[in-house]
Formats: sequence, C-alpha cells, structure tokens
Amino acid sequence: MDIKAKIAEIVEKIKNDKNFASDFQKDPVTAVEKVIGVDLPNDQIEKIIDGVKAKISVDDVKDKVGGLLDKIGL
Repeated sequence: MDIKAKIAEIVEKIKNDKNFASDFQKDPVTAVEKVIGVDLPNDQIEKIIDGVKAKISVDDVKDKVGGLLDKIGL
C-alpha cells in the first residue's frame, strides 16, 4: 500500500465530502479504515491519521499564504 497516496486520497475526501470530514473528526480510525479498505492495527492507522492532519495543516497554510499574496498582487 502506498501510504502517501492513501494520505492524499483521504485529504481530498475530507476537503470534498463534508460527511466524511465530520466522520474523520468524530472517529478518524474508522473513517480511515473505510477509505483504505483494510483493518490495520490502530497504531498503524494512527500514523496515517497523523500524516493526514499534517497534510491538511500544510495545505491550509498554503491556501492562506496564497490568498494573502493574491491580495497584495504577488
């Protein structure tokens, strides 16, 4: 399994599916298991969840910085 690809897939699903985003917030382990289709040990799922949260944080910062740069004309 390509972990980076799964993280990217989950991030996109969170951004595009409000129900899934809500499910991820309530119970990230179950939400991730539904996407990857495999029941992994929770410690392995936690690594994927950490990767998803990190990617979302980075993307949010990029969006905010990009918006600010657009406002000042850069």
